[in-house]
Amino acid sequence: MADYSKHIVQQDVPVTRALEQISSLGQYLTLFVTDETGKLLGTLTDGDIRRGLIGGKQLSEPVSQFMNPNFRFLRHNEYDTETIRRFRAQLLQLIPELDSEGHIIRIVNLAQTKALLPVDAVIMAGGKGERLMPLTRDTPKPLLKVGDKPIIEHNIDRLTRYGINHIHITTRYLGEQLEHYFGDGSAKGVSIQYTREDEPLGTIGSMRLTDNYQNDTILLMNSDLLTNIDFEDFYEAFRRQNADMSVATVPYQVNIPYAVLETNEGAIRSLKEKPTYTYYINAGIYLMKRSMVDLIPQGVYNATDLLEKLIAGQHTVTYFPMLGYWLDIGRHEDYQKACVDINHITL
Repeated sequence: MADYSKHIVQQDVPVTRALEQISSLGQYLTLFVTDETGKLLGTLTDGDIRRGLIGGKQLSEPVSQFMNPNFRFLRHNEYDTETIRRFRAQLLQLIPELDSEGHIIRIVNLAQTKALLPVDAVIMAGGKGERLMPLTRDTPKPLLKVGDKPIIEHNIDRLTRYGINHIHITTRYLGEQLEHYFGDGSAKGVSIQYTREDEPLGTIGSMRLTDNYQNDTILLMNSDLLTNIDFEDFYEAFRRQNADMSVATVPYQVNIPYAVLETNEGAIRSLKEKPTYTYYINAGIYLMKRSMVDLIPQGVYNATDLLEKLIAGQHTVTYFPMLGYWLDIGRHEDYQKACVDINHITL
């Protein structure tokens, strides 16, 4: 999310100064009135000021005398996608997200986001990318450019468009380059934290190295994917099914160039001429409840290990069939395809 601090004003500021502040905004002409601790008290627009002046208030009075104390807001970890849709239908744009005590955590611009998902993202970016040598000799695979920006940046930008602004990146090989490129994420209006693996821990083992998750749902994905997956649809399916973990899948067709016999006890029951079978492959994108992280043991562990463990333990494990574009950039031919496809797809 972008920095909206210019939209915040303290309650004791004279309304004349607030008018100057509103005039400097350019668009989204709303101020959020707080006390000295950052607790939200009300909202202020030029319409509120006009109504106050008509009602006899003076320009020398503080904004607290003009503000609207009846405001809409989001409570951290207590809103859902239906709430966001309702706010959009009401043509609301700037919405504050508050903590349990009413302090502003962030201000969300609904006009610039596809959704606002209460999710932390973990991006696995520690691999060496050996199959892409020599391209990855001095550059980590996630920073190889596809179009005008690195692979991983396409993914981060898509996450932010769905309102996911707490991002964790696990690094190992040439990880300092990733940290230098993105920094703390403030340039993109998000918070990025890094987890450095001293040794390879598999595709999910590094999730145990941090407990600084802000939301009750975690999205895990590989860094070398090029995809336009609809994260909102994925999240809605996950929530609707009350899943403990869900995996995004991609259809994969296998064409058999021969007639296939279906038999039973030595007898032919049917014959299919050159059939096509559709299977669903793991897309390397997962949603899970934060409590599932506690089931990951220390050391090397893969996402597929956790899936099998949850299935064996009678947890609810579901899949989400992707309908959009997806490419795993693991080989030179994949990378070349990505560089061509980026000119013809919408991410």
